Amino acid sequence: MLGKRVRKLRLEKGLSLSELSQASGVAKSYLSTLERDIQSNPSVQLAVKIAAALDISLEQLVQPEVKQQAPLSRQDWYELFEEAANAGISREELKRMIELQKR
Repeated sequence: MLGKRVRKLRLEKGLSLSELSQASGVAKSYLSTLERDIQSNPSVQLAVKIAAALDISLEQLVQPEVKQQAPLSRQDWYELFEEAANAGISREELKRMIELQKR
């Protein structure tokens, strides 16, 4: 999983394996095995070097990517509110749930 992320970020930055290797000080062969998920558990020190070479934080490197959901259509919202009403959720309860979610 981390290997695929390294590869994606490297390609987004327009770097070759050789360039990332040179910038990070991590062997090209190691980066290759990492990207192919043959090696999947780099040390923290190596991960820090790779993140720095990609100009991102360690957290950005290791956190899973969150896919953005498409916004709901009016019809989706209508169906959601109808489902809430059918479940016996009052308007006030729904407002409270929204406020709790904001926190």
